[in-house]
Amino acid sequence: MATTKFDVIVIGTGIAGLAAARHAAQRGLKVAGIEALLFGGLVININELDGELSGSGTDIASNMMGEISELGVENLSETVSALARDGDGIAVTTDGGTYRARAVIVASGAKLKRLGVPGEAEFEYRGVSQCADCDGPMYQNEEVVVVGGGDSALQEALVLANFCKRVHLVHRGAKFHARQQLADAVAANAKIQPLWNTIVEAVLGEKMVNKVRARDAAGKVSEIPCAGFFAYVGLEPNSEFAPPKIKRDARGALVTDAELQTTMAGVFAAGAVRAGCGGMLADALADGEKAAASAAKMLGC
Repeated sequence: MATTKFDVIVIGTGIAGLAAARHAAQRGLKVAGIEALLFGGLVININELDGELSGSGTDIASNMMGEISELGVENLSETVSALARDGDGIAVTTDGGTYRARAVIVASGAKLKRLGVPGEAEFEYRGVSQCADCDGPMYQNEEVVVVGGGDSALQEALVLANFCKRVHLVHRGAKFHARQQLADAVAANAKIQPLWNTIVEAVLGEKMVNKVRARDAAGKVSEIPCAGFFAYVGLEPNSEFAPPKIKRDARGALVTDAELQTTMAGVFAAGAVRAGCGGMLADALADGEKAAASAAKMLGC
């Protein structure tokens, strides 16, 4: 039986979740934010944002967290395991208890996908990383491998080029699908060596990563000496706790209507966990605010 009651519970305190909690609290609603990890989500790994918002991801997230705290949002450091209808509300079950809300906004974001090759999991924290801003200084004058052809892969390759002797940028296609300005910056950086039509088969080493085995489209196998390995091959929505009755797309992202409500009445979704959300920070902000506005409208506020 749900014991603690709120008007709105926001699951996740990434940028979309922080925006949703802020907007809902500004409407005078009693709001809780639930987050198992650090607030801010993936954006806190970015030292210098490139886009409509400037500054570091940590600064932006910290400022928003300060705002929602001043607005009276209750922040709970717990892991959500289930959602269920509870009378005319929704019960949110965590490892710390059960909470009841009149509306729930799922803003749990997404995690970086793993490439899934031998050695990737075994060498995590021993040369395998997913944060160039965090770990780049560790590879001063070393060679590293970055996998991917989208914005994230190229952005991280450019960050690593500030520290590394050589960045091997492995991409399975014949051209990048990142923004043109990033592709141009990579092309102009002599430290970044693109390897086209190539896939990584294994991450190799002893105590630490020391090479990567790759195969090109012609079937030629090569070993690339490196001290670090960074894969940026897409995002996987953090939607596993949502009940099966909530419709998902092929990636597992939650499907919503025009008001960002899912197929479970009273449950909204915002940000990277939502099918159709854009990949920019501004998209996450807009999603969070719209989901909160829709929830407030449903509650008559």
